Amino acid sequence: MFKHTLIDFDELKTSNENGSRYYVTPDGNKYPSVTTVCGLATKDAIKAWRKRVGNEAANRISTRASSRGTKVHKLCEDYVANKELDFKKVQPNNLFMFKQIKPILDAYLEDVYAIECPLYSDYLKTAGRVDLIGKFKGKPAIIDFKTANKRKRRSYIGNYFMQESAYAVMFEERTEIPITRLVTIIAVEEDEPQLFIEKRDDHIHLFQEYRNLYKEKYNV
Repeated sequence: MFKHTLIDFDELKTSNENGSRYYVTPDGNKYPSVTTVCGLATKDAIKAWRKRVGNEAANRISTRASSRGTKVHKLCEDYVANKELDFKKVQPNNLFMFKQIKPILDAYLEDVYAIECPLYSDYLKTAGRVDLIGKFKGKPAIIDFKTANKRKRRSYIGNYFMQESAYAVMFEERTEIPITRLVTIIAVEEDEPQLFIEKRDDHIHLFQEYRNLYKEKYNV
């Protein structure tokens, strides 16, 4: 059982416009989601990948990856929420990937502050939902769960760290609790899991650059 020191956050209204997600804050401000802003960094790469493998294959791969990621994420969410898990209903591959993440949580997650919670920042003018916030290896951290077909090079996943750095700023703005640690746990098909621990201040400036670019491009 995980210790919980949960912090409540108000739900935010959402809307989708031209494929982009926006959140409306309690003060009525409309902000693009963290994922939408960071999507500017990967849009060209995704287009190139689709062209290389073909749309039919790309759609098949994306659908499978999205479904797998959602189901493994839900297992992790329920586990840290101290809910009873029924593994009989879980597909073997999803269970395998959850069991990669589980021992890392068991070893290093000491306290849970928030699970799948909405956050926003008037400073960054962005919003989103974070997977998990808690004390990890002795320090408050933004914790993100990922799944992958193969191991990831750190240089290829700067987008993950950029998103997490934004959540860290949003959490501090809402709670006055500083978070400087970013944790990414990746379950890998037929391989060992990966654990990346980063510093917020190494990545937040890049997020701010993309947020400014988004404003220039879409005037939001």
